[in-house]
Amino acid sequence: MNIAGWQWLILLLILLLLFGATKLPRLARSLGESARIFKSEVKTMQDNDQDEDPKAQERSAVEGQVIDPTADVHKSRERRDYS
Repeated sequence: MNIAGWQWLILLLILLLLFGATKLPRLARSLGESARIFKSEVKTMQDNDQDEDPKAQERSAVEGQVIDPTADVHKSRERRDYS
C-alpha cells in the first residue's frame, strides 16, 4: 500500500483538524523523546545482560525449604480463652 503525495496532505490536514496547530509540535516532540528514552533503556538492558557472568548467576541462587502443604498451620497456634 503506497501512499501518494496528495494522500499525505489529506492525512496531515485531518491530523491538523483533530489535534490543532498548537498541539502537533508538542505531540511530535513527546513522541521523539519517548523513542529516545525507549532506545536508551533497551541499550542499557542489553549492556547489563552482556556484562553479567553466567557463573555469578549460579552462585546467587536462592536456597529454599520444602514445606509440606498438607501440614496444619493452626496446630502451632495456642488457643486463647479471653473469659
